[in-house]
Amino acid sequence: QVQLVESGGGLVQTGGSLRLSCAASGRTFRSYAMGWFRQAPGKAREFVAAIRWSGGSTYYADYVKGRFSVSRDRATNTMYLQMTSLEPEDTAVYYCGAAEFQGVLTEASLYRYWGQGTQVTVSS
Repeated sequence: QVQLVESGGGLVQTGGSLRLSCAASGRTFRSYAMGWFRQAPGKAREFVAAIRWSGGSTYYADYVKGRFSVSRDRATNTMYLQMTSLEPEDTAVYYCGAAEFQGVLTEASLYRYWGQGTQVTVSS
């Protein structure tokens, strides 16, 4: 059973930075795709960034490209989301997901495992 635990959320001012972590356990993630999604109140969960665990290929949503960076540490089974130049529109609960797939995935419905989420609030 895969378990994902996010951390690192908080309150930050516009233009600030945060780094989210997603600690994964329960599997060897060599053949997994992992990603970050976010959900604001009243809105659907939307794709933010994804990474292929084995090769490290990454993919970003246009609205975070150049501001956010996804990475992973294979030694500790941890995925990170470094967020810079944060804007109030980035306010949401951020979730990490995992799927047994060798590539990157941008559709939330294709992810099998999810963490509990971590709140990110950007004040104007």
